[in-house]
Amino acid sequence: MSLIRALSKELEARSDDSLRALFAARPDLISPPVPDFPALAARASARVSVQRALERLNRPQMQVLETLHLCTNTDTAHSASAAGVRKLIAGSTVAAVERILTSLQDLALIHRAEPPHGTPAGHRQRYYLPVGCLKDVVGIYPAGLGRSYTELVRLQPAFAQRVVQLVAELRHSGVAIQEATTPMEAALALQHWTSSPEALAQALAGAPERTTALLAKFRNWAMGAVPQAQRKASVTHQGTDVGPVDWLLARGLLVPLDAAHVELPHSVGLSLRGGAIINDFTLSPPVPQLGSTTAALRRNAALGAIAETLRLVGELLHAVRAQPLVTLRSGGVGVREMKRLAEFLRIDQHQAGLLLELSALSGLLRLDVDSSTWVQPPDLEWLGLTRQEQWLWLVNAWLASERVPSLVGQPVSGPAGASAAHRGLAGTTVNALSAEAQRPDAPVVRKRILEILNELTHEAGAVDGTAPVLDAAAVLQRAEWAQPRMARRFSSLIKGVLAEAELLGLTGSGALSQLGSAIADDKPDEALNILGEHLPAALNHVLLQADLTAVAPGYLAPELSEKLLLMADAEGQGPATIYRFSPDSIRRALDAGHDASSLLGFLREHSGTAVPQPLEYLVEDTASRHGRLRVGAAASFIQSDDEAAVLELASESRAALLGLARIAPTVLISAVPPRETAQVLRGLGFSPSVEESEPALVRLRRTTGVPGSVRPVYTAPRTAPAEDDVAAQLAVLRNGRQDGRPGSGGRPDTAIGSGEAATQLGLETLQRAIRLKQLVSMNVVDSHGNSILETVVPLSVGGGRVRVFDPAKETERVLSIHRIIDVEAAEELRQ
Repeated sequence: MSLIRALSKELEARSDDSLRALFAARPDLISPPVPDFPALAARASARVSVQRALERLNRPQMQVLETLHLCTNTDTAHSASAAGVRKLIAGSTVAAVERILTSLQDLALIHRAEPPHGTPAGHRQRYYLPVGCLKDVVGIYPAGLGRSYTELVRLQPAFAQRVVQLVAELRHSGVAIQEATTPMEAALALQHWTSSPEALAQALAGAPERTTALLAKFRNWAMGAVPQAQRKASVTHQGTDVGPVDWLLARGLLVPLDAAHVELPHSVGLSLRGGAIINDFTLSPPVPQLGSTTAALRRNAALGAIAETLRLVGELLHAVRAQPLVTLRSGGVGVREMKRLAEFLRIDQHQAGLLLELSALSGLLRLDVDSSTWVQPPDLEWLGLTRQEQWLWLVNAWLASERVPSLVGQPVSGPAGASAAHRGLAGTTVNALSAEAQRPDAPVVRKRILEILNELTHEAGAVDGTAPVLDAAAVLQRAEWAQPRMARRFSSLIKGVLAEAELLGLTGSGALSQLGSAIADDKPDEALNILGEHLPAALNHVLLQADLTAVAPGYLAPELSEKLLLMADAEGQGPATIYRFSPDSIRRALDAGHDASSLLGFLREHSGTAVPQPLEYLVEDTASRHGRLRVGAAASFIQSDDEAAVLELASESRAALLGLARIAPTVLISAVPPRETAQVLRGLGFSPSVEESEPALVRLRRTTGVPGSVRPVYTAPRTAPAEDDVAAQLAVLRNGRQDGRPGSGGRPDTAIGSGEAATQLGLETLQRAIRLKQLVSMNVVDSHGNSILETVVPLSVGGGRVRVFDPAKETERVLSIHRIIDVEAAEELRQ
């Protein structure tokens, strides 16, 4: 029976609670909804869906599944039981394997099957088969074991040419191996010889001393890199100083794949493991060795990081407002711009890149496509929030973003087979705000790393007043056990994610903070309360010095910091920033529209001491020489008969990008060209018109306003479908069974069901026939719409086409899959 049909029957027999659990674990099965059980089974057997399901399995589940795959054959319906699987997993028990097999069955990755032929009657064991596409998903090295000698002979022509001579040389040297006259006979002889751990150990007893160490490198993976892997090695011509690689190649214990790689055959790897496929089985995750820190140190480090990040983001926004960041033609922000930004913030370029990425992914900066610069959006809500709300804004955006700030500055890889343009990127580094920092899987990996940090913290059970220190190695070790199929993704991102989490105060002094634990548990309100309780209030005063400086005794309120950056130049790092006044800095504030009285009034209001006389003289003297002549630029002007509308627009903070200045009761001038000015005005709720006869003129008309900015709200990656969706899907499946529509339980086995199921069934039949070199009967539609029944042997399938051999005409052809109405194995039809 078809594997998809068998799985369909099993799914149909399940209870509603069992199906709900399946949909919760594999939500892609009902997105979009399926019309019947055959379609559900087809989707559960699809390669993409199985691959997603395997990414959620832990190491014991993957080990049992790969072992079941290696000891069964879906083409011949040779199944296996828990007892049979246990024999191939050292350290396991039948009960443990049976529980894992049941969990895999619940996930529709395996299903019940008939016992193999020859099984005694009256047995009580349960037998299983995996889904058909598991071989493609697991890959060519399941459980790290290589391919069989017969498969290597079939796929490696160079090895097939010399394998007969290799067996003859082994016999001549005294090895007890069967005689062979064809490559396939030689492959079977090698397979039989190496399948015995005792025989292999006896052969290795005479190997060079470094051979054991070399074979140990193949413990977890069957392929390895060897220089000149296809060099000729012979048993009869080897010297006394033969190396371990040549010794193994000469005996066929390593098979060359190409000029630089070799493979350890399946039977050799299995014998080296003592006949067991898995020899490191354990149901418990590894417990890492963790250090510890004090809870107070953790809290202070996290709060300090948060305060510093908020301060630096505020200064970064001020820098971008003063001078937008120019992008490169290839995308991203170049080294020169990053150097300028880093110098303004008084930090290194790597940290500046992290902050710039964090600001952009949080929506605090946006790309102006007209000028190709990064600017601050008008009327940014973030600036007016409390510090804890500002922090939560950044954290929510970071959790949900597909960008990875820590990739900035890292080398751009040039993958093999990439285009010339992409190969040219190799050796360069990732620019800030460029496409190379995009990773679609970042939200899932980021959230999972926080969850693992939380798990390890709770498991450590630190005593009061201490907290466990978690490094990248400890988190990666747990991730490799919990989700081995995603280990490579974790390893490439984990250090960067931990650095970003430390920047946001989710970790402190190497330990998960209370804030990080609350975010990992999806409790943002609890995190806000914790932060509001422990984060010191922002200061609203500075200490003015006689040396024309102002000292910040702590973290300043955003409004105060913004104004000080306008009239003074910041120096130093950390909360105790020094702001130095100079004629140039005072002139900068005067250019922004302030006068001497307003500047001195601001300083008196926010100074913990009296304004020093030198500073007062500096402000007044600079102001007295400022503005005698005023020079400005205007690219367009705005005219309206509605004087109130002009006044409203002139005072609108969101129009700051236009650089508006009022030169008459009904006239404003703008530093932006007319059409761009009109575009901004429309975004503010006005309805301007551009006079074609006067290209610099914009007519202003009042219309309704537009809503302001929206805060980012993080929602965890969806791991289960909504209850309403599950209920609707169950209703479709059950009603279909009851009223005789597709999905009916009384349909014959030859019925296919929905179109999705028909496609999967057809591909399953073709792939099985290719592996077994089996005849199939195809109903094919020609170019005139006529249906033709053909009996052929499929040779390969891919790219929407199938290559077939027609035994009647003794010719090969290529058919488009969309022209095949249905396909069945010829043997099944004769039955």
